[in-house]
Amino acid sequence: MTRRVRIGLAGLGRMGRIHAANLSGRCPSARLACVYDTDAGAARQAGERFEVPWVTSYQDMLADERIDAVAIATPTATHADLAVRAARAGKHVFCEKPVSLERQATVSAIDQVRAAGVAFQVGFHRRFDPDWVAAVDRIRAGDLGEVYLFRTSLRDMTPPSAAFLAGSGGFFVDVTIHDLDAARWMVGEVTQVSAHGAALCDPRFAEAGDIDTAVVVLRFAAGYGYECSTEVMGRQATVRIDHPQYRHYEWRTPGWAARGLPRDFEQRYPDAYAAELEAFARCVAEGRPPRVTACDALAAFDLARAADLSWRHGCAVTVEPRRVGPDVIYTVHHPA
Repeated sequence: MTRRVRIGLAGLGRMGRIHAANLSGRCPSARLACVYDTDAGAARQAGERFEVPWVTSYQDMLADERIDAVAIATPTATHADLAVRAARAGKHVFCEKPVSLERQATVSAIDQVRAAGVAFQVGFHRRFDPDWVAAVDRIRAGDLGEVYLFRTSLRDMTPPSAAFLAGSGGFFVDVTIHDLDAARWMVGEVTQVSAHGAALCDPRFAEAGDIDTAVVVLRFAAGYGYECSTEVMGRQATVRIDHPQYRHYEWRTPGWAARGLPRDFEQRYPDAYAAELEAFARCVAEGRPPRVTACDALAAFDLARAADLSWRHGCAVTVEPRRVGPDVIYTVHHPA
């Protein structure tokens, strides 16, 4: 590679600031070339911190011929439009999930970006986390054998703000979508989704017609088996009875052993967030397709939509995966 890929960053909220820091120092194949935000104060502050140009007009960023690609970390409702505009300007696109809260808008954005002939990668960071990657590599190598059971859990320490909830797309599209993508990536395609949920920890979720706690059961094209482990999740803590592997040290005192827990996704996945941008930059530089595509985002969105339907209708929802070229597209069969 003769030079680092110059990436303009759109959006300087929490995820945008994480991406800005990574592009500035943790991605050998990329460099932060410009930052954009509608908030002039946020744009100026980031520009000064990372010593790059800053703009409050997205079009100004797209007009800069020195910029090779755009990373989009703006509010979800703007993702599809900004991705299409970047592609039409000849910029490769990295976009946070989901592409849109509407399926048709997602499909349209995928088609338009594809027609522009640029790379389009979506931010499913678990696919770049060292632990997950190592596990999947061994699964692919056949070390695990036939998959019998997939179990994953996720809990945040604190609920998001009411303003975030209003535009997040709901529990399944905003949160569970990462688990649904991991399920497809690690195990295979899904044929049925059942979801049960409730608002337990914060009344704001119920007021917004949403939930904060859910259990989602997926039926894969493979069979099921036996696993002896238990997890109980409560308001104050979670207890797990199994044999996890610890990556970090354990502090032991008489009669007690403790280990630290990450406070949030930012602390848990620093390597993954840097690795996904590094992988995107290498795709741009080497002209090869991204490891995780916008069609993967569409498939996860469809499964999230099926989970939402199952929760609202109180019944299992059948989904039908079908291959279209190199991609898998889901048909969600609505409950009667």
